Amino acid sequence: MNIEKITTLGQLKKSGYTPLSIKDEIRKNLIEKIRNRENPFTGVMGYEDTVIPDTERALLSRHNILFLGLRGQAKTRMARLMVDLLDEYVPVISGSEVNDDPLAPLSSYGRGMIAQHGDETPITWWHRSERYGEKLATPDVSVADLIGDVDPIKAANLRLSFADEGVIHYGIIPRSNRGIFVINELPDLQARIQVGLFNILQEGDIQIRGFKLRMPLDIMFVFTANPEDYTNRGSIVTPLKDRIESQILTHYPKTIETALAITEQEASILPQQQQMVTVSDLVKRLIEQVAFEARSNEYVDKKSGVSARLTIAAFENAVSSAERRAIIHGEKTTQVWISDLVGIIPAITGKIELVYEGEQEGPYQVAVNLVDKAIRSQFITYFPDPEKAKKKRNTGKRSQEEKAEENPYRTITRWFDGGNHVDLLVDIKDADKIAGLYQVDGLYAFVKKYFPHANEKETALLMEFVLHGLAAHSMISKRVIEGRIEFKDLIGSMMNLGQMNFGEEDELTEDDLN
Repeated sequence: MNIEKITTLGQLKKSGYTPLSIKDEIRKNLIEKIRNRENPFTGVMGYEDTVIPDTERALLSRHNILFLGLRGQAKTRMARLMVDLLDEYVPVISGSEVNDDPLAPLSSYGRGMIAQHGDETPITWWHRSERYGEKLATPDVSVADLIGDVDPIKAANLRLSFADEGVIHYGIIPRSNRGIFVINELPDLQARIQVGLFNILQEGDIQIRGFKLRMPLDIMFVFTANPEDYTNRGSIVTPLKDRIESQILTHYPKTIETALAITEQEASILPQQQQMVTVSDLVKRLIEQVAFEARSNEYVDKKSGVSARLTIAAFENAVSSAERRAIIHGEKTTQVWISDLVGIIPAITGKIELVYEGEQEGPYQVAVNLVDKAIRSQFITYFPDPEKAKKKRNTGKRSQEEKAEENPYRTITRWFDGGNHVDLLVDIKDADKIAGLYQVDGLYAFVKKYFPHANEKETALLMEFVLHGLAAHSMISKRVIEGRIEFKDLIGSMMNLGQMNFGEEDELTEDDLN
């Protein structure tokens, strides 16, 4: 159908156009995509076997939908992507505030236009990108905002009686007729406003003050809500929830791989940053692990959730931290080091809600602990578990080779036990950092044993990772002081602080000291 040639109601009738309700329209296009093995929700990852099938079933059933889940779980994105299931264009009567279907007008304006012009009634074509309305529910939202009210100025200008339907100023919902309308954070909507949605959902009617108005709106409703809101800030009134046919539970990524793909897709990294800064898979996984640690951390409020936006912002900060360091030293290229993760702390503190104990600990310290826990968790996927090495007492008459086999970190920790230390400035040159890492006896050989094919930069990064990993497992000490990271022996550091008390079970043996 050539829509450019169809500009009047008469031409539309001759074209054989048959209107569909929006839910039937979505159903028709969804069926086509399913048959063609197309994903109607491109760009949404991790929902292939859960949320997307549930959503498809709801749309095939022509249901209104409530997405229920914690923040940062792509609820609004799912709703916005439904626009792609609409027909590219639909006809409307020109000038209609409620997007009247020329073949079935709802408003007095639409009916009046047809009565006046007949088959010459002018029509326009409405693109699917414009058939989407969205409102964030806040306590100050009124019935007039959503549904409409009498406009006295309009009545005065048009010299109309207040009993005339023409004095109504329609709210955002009637203006979304024949489209998708989304209300985000539904529980934040006052209960009396939620009651105003009853008739719209059940019968499709709107009620405005004293008007006897029947306007069966054709709208696909999508609501989003956070489970926390049911108790902390508000609730969805039961009769309204009963009228929303499908409630779909969303969730966070279940695997690191899915989380990596989401961050890769969503992070905004400039081309010049990509040319200057290399980000290893190791660093990417550490950043994602921070979110996984936060979601199970005792100091973080689980009811509030930890958004995927945390890792996206953290990834961007990590790249910018490396970029800033390279600019300071005039280096053309660099990589994100483990020490650059100091720069992601601000991205963490602003994205987590703390329980009382967490507030006492402080958001900065909680964020630092989350980074350390991420390093600790990921370390054992790259190298032997230090906890197992610590449990094996190197006692008895055994050769150094046998002891090293039981504790692969022995050579490294003995170097620190000998009073040696490594100071790495956060903003140090790459060459100086590598030189500092090579000071540690056995560190290079240890990394090469497990990653023989790593290139020079990868090896250096893994060497730094080993130091942070050993510190996270309390085999050496790490202190961050004024832009400097200091690695020393654990026992000496604790003695210097006067914090060491040994019981009988923790008594040091001569072999432990050696």
